[in-house]
Amino acid sequence: MKSRRSFLAGATTLLGAGMVSRAGAASLPEAPVGSSAATAVPPPPPNGRPYNPVVTLNGWSLPWRMKDGVKEFHLVAEPVVREVAPGMLANLWGYNGQSPGPTIEVVEGDRVRIFVTNRLPEHTSIHWHGQILPNGMDGVSGVTQPSIQPGKTFVYEFVAKHAGTFMYHPHADEMVQMAMGMMGFWVTHPKDIRRHAVDRDFVFLLGAYDIEPGSYTPKVNTMLDFNLWTFNSRVFPAIDPFVVRQGDRVRIRAGNLTMTNHPIHLHGHTFEVTGTDGGWVKPSARWPEVTADIGVGQMRAIEFVADNPGDWAFHCHKSHHTMNAMGHDVPTLIGVDHQGVAEKINRLVPGYMVMGDKGGSMGSMRMPLPENTLPMMTGTGQYGEIEMGGMFTLIKVREDLARGDYRDPGHYRHPKGTVAYEWTGEPPPATQAPGMPALAPAQGKPVDLRRGGGHDHH
Repeated sequence: MKSRRSFLAGATTLLGAGMVSRAGAASLPEAPVGSSAATAVPPPPPNGRPYNPVVTLNGWSLPWRMKDGVKEFHLVAEPVVREVAPGMLANLWGYNGQSPGPTIEVVEGDRVRIFVTNRLPEHTSIHWHGQILPNGMDGVSGVTQPSIQPGKTFVYEFVAKHAGTFMYHPHADEMVQMAMGMMGFWVTHPKDIRRHAVDRDFVFLLGAYDIEPGSYTPKVNTMLDFNLWTFNSRVFPAIDPFVVRQGDRVRIRAGNLTMTNHPIHLHGHTFEVTGTDGGWVKPSARWPEVTADIGVGQMRAIEFVADNPGDWAFHCHKSHHTMNAMGHDVPTLIGVDHQGVAEKINRLVPGYMVMGDKGGSMGSMRMPLPENTLPMMTGTGQYGEIEMGGMFTLIKVREDLARGDYRDPGHYRHPKGTVAYEWTGEPPPATQAPGMPALAPAQGKPVDLRRGGGHDHH
């Protein structure tokens, strides 16, 4: 649901007379506010040159107004409350009611004017990551402009010269502001609507937060030990699926504004990297992949034909990044039968948890949780626990979808004989690999597993 926040002519006193004169603005455009964490499929553009809108995963695109041939947008930097997942809220900073902020969509050659109002408790600015523009519009506080002080509004105006995928984020106290969730996506569509055309085009940003169980606000000094890994400030199972028709050509654009790289992996298909925040990759320079590593400050666009129906996993391949509220001080007792001990300790210390042979998998662990936090792994599929969290969702490929239908189609109905099953017959006899000596019972002193099997290590 979107509400609309109106700023009338009197509000232009925030800009200063010179700035208003250069922008030629008699009043600020409205600033829509997002209040829902659901994916909002944008309508076709109401005016200006045509383009094929992108779909922001668990987000939305920012409307504009046309004024004398210029597309005018209004971003409001402000504290926001983001539902990371049902049962957990986060006090973040963002734009227009949400973190990340809404996606800005324009067409190659458009002149754009963006009003940025600061409702944060400190100064800010906006850098248009990847854009080629006049130096004074680059948004680096203290270098290309004065900071935008609380309560003030600045105007950025430039021509979107190059089609491609970009981001926006502060270049003012950015360690704090980006750690608090200040970021957004920008797509400049090709002037020729047929160029780089796909059937479904998704965008999202990778984010990381350190929010201790029981608290609501991120720790902004964290460098690496984050405990929430997100797509558009959401964690699985609260990340919406990518819903596509069988046979669609699909593009997924992801930007990384975290403190580490993310190898994003797709199941069931191969793809090509077709774009970066530097532009489109020539067809002769592409190669097939199933994982694309997205470095810090980078964007990658991947494309594939959804020709394999099913519910396919799409996730970061760093194992800790598919967990929620990850603790870093949990003991590992692999190889130790601690089931009885763990049960006794749990009676004395509710919530005590160990990882190992008899402690149960992490997804099956059930324990009391502090206020406003999530289990490390959660989510249930048609066959039981999914045991994933964080940067994980599904690509749901179906043959019977309408062209503009993005609704969740539910679980995939597997054709008969295509699901892995349990073998209930006799086990096969043990065999030896060719050229290997026959197996013999172990003799002599037991191997000390703690010392690496008896080998000397210097």
